[in-house]
Amino acid sequence: MTSPAAPASRWRQRFMILFTLTVLLPATVGLWLLGRFSVDSPVDYADPVEHFKYGSTGGEHEMGFPYWIWRALPQVCGQYLPGKGYESLGMIYEKGRDGRPRDLPVGTSKRRYQGIDRVFVNCAVCHTSTVRKAPDAPAQLVVGMPAALFDMQAFETFFFKCAADPKFSTEYLVPEIQRLGAGLDLLDREVVYPVAIAIMRDRVLALKGRFEWVFQQQPWGPGRVDTFNSAKVIFNFPMHLLDPKEFDAPADFPSIWLQRPRREPRMMELHWDGNNTDMTERNKSAAFGTGTTPPTIDLPRIKRVEDWILGAEPPAFGKLFPIDQALAARGAPIYKEYCASCHGATGRDFSGERVGQVTPIAQIGTDRRRLDSYTYTLAVNQATLYAGYPWRFTTFHKTYGYANMPLDGIWLRAPYLHNGSVPSLFDLLQPASRRPAVFYRGNDVFDPLKVGFVSDQPEMDGRKFFRYDTRQPGNGNGGHEGRAYGTELPEADKAALVEFLKTF
Repeated sequence: MTSPAAPASRWRQRFMILFTLTVLLPATVGLWLLGRFSVDSPVDYADPVEHFKYGSTGGEHEMGFPYWIWRALPQVCGQYLPGKGYESLGMIYEKGRDGRPRDLPVGTSKRRYQGIDRVFVNCAVCHTSTVRKAPDAPAQLVVGMPAALFDMQAFETFFFKCAADPKFSTEYLVPEIQRLGAGLDLLDREVVYPVAIAIMRDRVLALKGRFEWVFQQQPWGPGRVDTFNSAKVIFNFPMHLLDPKEFDAPADFPSIWLQRPRREPRMMELHWDGNNTDMTERNKSAAFGTGTTPPTIDLPRIKRVEDWILGAEPPAFGKLFPIDQALAARGAPIYKEYCASCHGATGRDFSGERVGQVTPIAQIGTDRRRLDSYTYTLAVNQATLYAGYPWRFTTFHKTYGYANMPLDGIWLRAPYLHNGSVPSLFDLLQPASRRPAVFYRGNDVFDPLKVGFVSDQPEMDGRKFFRYDTRQPGNGNGGHEGRAYGTELPEADKAALVEFLKTF
């Protein structure tokens, strides 16, 4: 005879099975998926210099490449690179504690977001480079200096061409990712990475369409970027309808040392044309170049960079090369007479009547393309950035010339002038007619006599350098010449002045 409790027991068992299948299991899977795909966690660094080199600004949210796709692309699309790997674009790989190159170059950051590790560039990609005493000498990394080796245009071109290639697909990328040792699990292999590849391809191709104007201009070459024409894309300017005089306006990446004396006791006019006087606003604007947007910018981590650059100092010339102190002493009064009022008393004392102020283009006479590319209309549009936020932009404005910069670490800021059209300090003290009309950029071997990077060699050890032609639009090397600028000084006085500038 069946016990009355048996049906109840079977009912309870069936209920528990049904409850587990319809409630507990889905809830467990849902919580697991939520935990996996809701994480937003950047890789952080305690040391401020390491944070500058590898910390996040927030750009991985919108522009981040899945880490393993980033790693695989140079193998899958290597034909679109000028050489081997991202190094051929001028990106720099440090060695880890094991003596092997790190997995990411300086100027890139990693963040876990939406269930996947993402990679994108940060501030250091434009403000870090290397210097060598001789061709066979080891490269010394210098943070804060202009990224004289990094070719941003070639960087963009690589991704645009690769995204348009049939190999930018799951069929090619996932096997290469596995070969690199990713160890993707089933969900990653079958769902996450196929979806990520499709999304990245569509996003990069959409950007390619918006940046077609770049490839109708003269090549920028390493160490330069057409900053504000790129910014016009953010505001959906009709690039094909703009005045042709706004284009071909690349400018050198600047150094970012010693920012505190640039705002205290008074704020200097910043950027090459002095179009902003608010340092934090300038920094947020620069962060757009690292892929951030108003909703995704990582303000606390950008603040860490801001705090560091306030007091970051350039390395001393004398640590790598000797300085003729007697000759430098002869150059000090020459500098005071011809340079100090515009560029500061020394490389640490930025006092001077016109330091950080704009000199009219009619007076300075340098190539005006960078000035003309920054228009009143763009300034008005920039005032809409961060609308609704406490840090809405308010200080961008159109100017009439170029700003007089302090000269801290000037020896590592070659080539000179805003467009990098003069290879050395020695050449800058010559009339424009005697400055090199053609030279080569992208070499990190330093010339301590002329004070600039070696620029007369088209290639070295199989690496070809960028041929810079000053006769092309935007590349003019005229201006900053005449008696007031020291180009009429006797050669002995010029040599003494250059020697004094080595102490900066």
